Amino acid sequence: MPTSPTRRAPLRKPSADAVAAATPGEIRLIGGRWKRSKLPVADHPGLRPTPDRVRETLFNWLGQDLAGWRVLDAFAGTGALGFEAASRGATEVLLLEHDQQLALHLQTAARRLGATAVRVVRAEALGWMARREVSDLDLVLLDPPFGADVFDAAVRAALPLLTPEGWLYLESDRAFDAQACAAWGCRLHRQGRAGMVHFHLLQRSIPGTTDYTGA
Repeated sequence: MPTSPTRRAPLRKPSADAVAAATPGEIRLIGGRWKRSKLPVADHPGLRPTPDRVRETLFNWLGQDLAGWRVLDAFAGTGALGFEAASRGATEVLLLEHDQQLALHLQTAARRLGATAVRVVRAEALGWMARREVSDLDLVLLDPPFGADVFDAAVRAALPLLTPEGWLYLESDRAFDAQACAAWGCRLHRQGRAGMVHFHLLQRSIPGTTDYTGA
C-alpha cells in the first residue's frame, strides 16, 4: 500500500454529533459494490463533488472492474472519486486531504462502508506527491480546487508516481488539448465536459502512442 515518507498528523475520531452537525448534504456512489450508498458532503467553502454524470463517464472509460489497482485520490474532498474506485474493486485507495474536517469525514465514510482498502492521509497533495519516490500507482485522480489553478503542477507531480502505462484523471475549469498533455509527458486518451467542468483521462506516455484517441 502506498505510504508517505513523512510522519503524518493523527486524525482524532469525531463524535457522531459533530459529524452530523457538519453534514448538510450527501452524494451517492453510482457503481460497484457500494452502488447507491450515500457519502456525506461537509459544509466547506469551495467543496465541489464530482457530478454523477462525470463519474459515470470516467469509470465507463476505465472499465468497471479495477481489481488489483492501486489508486491515489490526491485532492480527495468528499472522496467520491476514490470511493468509486474502491467500490469497483481497487486493492489500495489512498485519499489525500489537507483539511482536518474533511479528512475526518473521509475516515467516517470509510468506516461506515467497511472500506478496508481505503486509507486517509491528512496531507497537502502537491508536497506529498513531490516527496514520494515510488512509481507503482495504476490511477491518480486529480480534482484540485479550481481557484488555486494548480493543474499544471498537479499533473507534473502525479505522473512520476504512475506505472509506465498508468492512468491520470484531471478535472478542471478549462480544456487541455493533446499538445498540452504531450508537454506534460502523457497522452490525452479521452475528454469531456459537463457544464463548467472539463474532465480528461490521460495516460503516461508510451513511445509511439502520444495520439489523441477521441472523446
